[in-house]
Amino acid sequence: MNVFAARRSVVVFACLALLDGVSFPALAANSVAAQTLAAATANVQLGVGYLRQGNLAVAQQVLERSFAQNPKDPNVHTALGLLYERLAQPERADDHYGRAVKLAPQDPEILNNYAVFLCRRGQAPRGEKMFLQAAANPLYRTPEVALTNAGVCARGAGRTAEAEQYLRRALALKPAFADALLPLAEISLAKGNAFNARAFLERLLSAAPATAEALALGIHIETAAGDAAAVAAYRERLAREFPQSAAAREAREPIAVTQPKAPGKG
Repeated sequence: MNVFAARRSVVVFACLALLDGVSFPALAANSVAAQTLAAATANVQLGVGYLRQGNLAVAQQVLERSFAQNPKDPNVHTALGLLYERLAQPERADDHYGRAVKLAPQDPEILNNYAVFLCRRGQAPRGEKMFLQAAANPLYRTPEVALTNAGVCARGAGRTAEAEQYLRRALALKPAFADALLPLAEISLAKGNAFNARAFLERLLSAAPATAEALALGIHIETAAGDAAAVAAYRERLAREFPQSAAAREAREPIAVTQPKAPGKG
């Protein structure tokens, strides 16, 4: 997950025009206003689509038009926050993320997005607070995402113990959540507990497709555990499944296998 990953289900209507030139039948004033709000919503969806495509110039045009049509829509501000973050304009991004939260202070998706931004900007305490607020919302469909993000944020700030707590809370909600299992395996290995790290990694690989990062971690875990056969197996799999990855190139370098340590409690 970037480290984070900001997860949103946004329907993009690729063929949708900007709607400015569309001719509507004569309507009462309130109907015209409703059409303007509908156009603003459509433009948010379209702008996010351009963001995903990496077409930032067009995304900016569409999203700023949506903002002019409905400046009170928190989704417009969140999308503009994402845009200006991509454009390396953090002050403008912060302003729009903050407006989104003021307009929808209980929306877990909006809280999560702003929290990701804050953690990237080195404001971990504020970010974690928003992640936890999002996770506590009973209407949030994926609280494990916010808890995992809180764990990644705390870990990035050097607070490994708190990070582990958040990640374990995420697994309590969704035991096979790969985005929490991988950092827990890394934390366990860093603490010198290769056997716990192995357990987390095996759970990850049984729940989600392997990645080069996960297989490379397996090499380091089994090296620490002293299992030369497992090291060779992970090397072979990494070279076979991800031959062009940086991890595969690094794995070609010899790593000394140490004597295993006694397992501890997870």
